[in-house]
Amino acid sequence: MVRIARIALGLVALPVLLSACRVEIEPEEDTGLEPAARAMLERSAGDWNRGDLDAFLSDYHDVASTTFVSSTGLLTGVDAIRQHYAPWFQPGAARDSLRFDSVHVRSLSPMIGIVTARWILHEGGATRFSGPMTLVMRRTQAGWRITHDHSSSDPAPAGVD
Repeated sequence: MVRIARIALGLVALPVLLSACRVEIEPEEDTGLEPAARAMLERSAGDWNRGDLDAFLSDYHDVASTTFVSSTGLLTGVDAIRQHYAPWFQPGAARDSLRFDSVHVRSLSPMIGIVTARWILHEGGATRFSGPMTLVMRRTQAGWRITHDHSSSDPAPAGVD
């Protein structure tokens, strides 16, 4: 009899326990990331093309935990990212023009989002270097900032040194 009572109690309690384990999935909401990210990429390309390293880096969250991953490895902090890019911004340095294509923006929460795109360095109409990138964006008091940048390079086009 005790065994039957335990089984009956278990059958009654099971739906209650299962409903407590239900996962709610919130729909993606408009956090303002989409227009901010697109404007940031456009501005960033302009900063690169003008040779303004400080402006180019201003979209990165200036905290020690900001990271950048490329084929050369992992960099931590905006100062390390600045050192990575500095050679292209030296007076007289050769620097192709930058643009971004195939931009896709997705909000993960009101405070975090992901931006994927292709970066393209070109001279005239010819692509010299390119690759996919993923940016993790964080909303700060100063607006949306890059907290993680993972930029990869495609194989160099034929004839490019």
